[in-house]
Amino acid sequence: MAEPSSRKRIVILGGYGVFGGKLAEALLRHEHLEVIVTGRSLQKAEAFCRRHGGTAAILDRTSPDFAASLRALRPFVTIDAAGPFQAYRTAPYAVAEAALAAGSHYLDLSDDAGFTSGIAILDEKARAAGLSVLSGVSSVPALSSVAVEALREDFSQVDLIESAILPGNRAPRGLSVIEAILAQAGQPVTVYRDGRWVQVIGWSGLSRRRIGPEGSSGLARRWSSFIGAPDLTLFPEVYNARTVLFRAGLELPLLHLGLWGLSWLVRLRLVRSLEAAAPLLRTAAGWFERFGSDRGGMEVRLAGLGRDGTPLAASWTLIAEAGDGPHIPAVPGAIICKRLCEGSVSAGARPCLGEFTLADVRQATAHLNVCTFRATQTEPVLFQKALGATFNALPAPIRALHTVHDRRQWAGEARVTRGTSRLGQLLCRIVGFPPAADATPVTVTIERQDDKELWLRNFGGKTFRSVLSLSGAPGSGVVQERFGPTTFNIHLNLKDSALAYPVRSGKLLGLPLPRWLLPVSEAVETAPDGTFCFDVEISLPGLGRIVRYQGWLKPSSTQSASQNQGKEQ
Repeated sequence: MAEPSSRKRIVILGGYGVFGGKLAEALLRHEHLEVIVTGRSLQKAEAFCRRHGGTAAILDRTSPDFAASLRALRPFVTIDAAGPFQAYRTAPYAVAEAALAAGSHYLDLSDDAGFTSGIAILDEKARAAGLSVLSGVSSVPALSSVAVEALREDFSQVDLIESAILPGNRAPRGLSVIEAILAQAGQPVTVYRDGRWVQVIGWSGLSRRRIGPEGSSGLARRWSSFIGAPDLTLFPEVYNARTVLFRAGLELPLLHLGLWGLSWLVRLRLVRSLEAAAPLLRTAAGWFERFGSDRGGMEVRLAGLGRDGTPLAASWTLIAEAGDGPHIPAVPGAIICKRLCEGSVSAGARPCLGEFTLADVRQATAHLNVCTFRATQTEPVLFQKALGATFNALPAPIRALHTVHDRRQWAGEARVTRGTSRLGQLLCRIVGFPPAADATPVTVTIERQDDKELWLRNFGGKTFRSVLSLSGAPGSGVVQERFGPTTFNIHLNLKDSALAYPVRSGKLLGLPLPRWLLPVSEAVETAPDGTFCFDVEISLPGLGRIVRYQGWLKPSSTQSASQNQGKEQ
């Protein structure tokens, strides 16, 4: 093929696939581009081109003559939209190297963290050739990073970056995407959480959430679960975020929870992986294609401290209607191709982070049924909602402990004193209060679960937990704490730089407790000399002291995002 001098030639591997096809359609809208649709099947490429335009060709990245075949096409940009990229184990960057040898820029639609971050190995070679090599030119990390770049302008500190992709059930299901999900289901996924590298389980962490604005403009509540993405590897260091999480979900609860159930086969080591079942599960999912909707969405949420130092959360949401969701992963590729033609993309090999703007996204999706929304939440944490303006008056260490966007862990030491009554000792064992000790190590882990906080206290190996939630109106200072079958309403108040937790009412199994059975809680948090300190004494009328624990806490030691990775069950 001879390249016309007035047109730039774009060669797309996997150009007739789900996302490669959408990218080809987007590029074919521009007359100055010549789109070559390639893959292993010339028949499929020709069928695509008869429907949409472009020129068909055969290219197989595993073929010994692949580099020569690509060079013969004389591409301006080579795009690998085939995947699955986690399966590129032998010569993973063969396509990128062949593109550089052919004098071509290179893009791929990788959603694999290892592959995308590893592309930098070609940086020196790409710079020497004056060519751009970008990996992850898709919804993640290209589009998600652009949202982060826009949102973080309002933050002085980013504690959490959490992204979620929730496609509509009628969206096409590419085999490579299904393989990528199944390869992770039930397997450890490394994430950066609360300042340390840990592991979560793929397709665990079940959570129902809605994204976008209230009403019909947003997406109704759907299930989501943890899954791997390049963001998890790249964002902690690039954006100095304390926690980075990524979620995906299936619209139909039957399918989402069904996959969660299947993931236990891997977790229990009954099977090594679900990846081999991809064709079968793709067929089974097709039986339910007519159910659900053709509406999907993507959300990127940041939380941390605003420019004024108070807790803040902000989100960017994209909602795709009328089946246009599968076009979204192709949007970054179309934008980057335009910029390459303009000569505005710097040379070098790197993950695609912040290479364009949200304004570019709006322009590239103007022909689609797509809406985007930005929202800001000025009271995103539980104690901030409960205390209102009083929250800002808390001493800094107390305010920091109660600023929980995902998970925080604190460690220190405590003295524990128990009462002497037998009934009091029995109650301590039932609730799980720690044994008496003059000095015992203590850790407190606070985990955000929707609008609630789960507090797990560990005193020298003895743990007990409670769940806190907002009870009264925002700003009233009233929170509810649940210990097993008992719940207590606590009226938080700040006096002389100390936050007090007096119990005002309680219930057992939902039944109100009479005053003579209501525990008396004398609990305060202080911050002398800048250290968070606690002093909690619980007693019962007629029995006296049940337990008292007093001590100090500091944030658990953290690592930089580039240090060795740990493990979380």
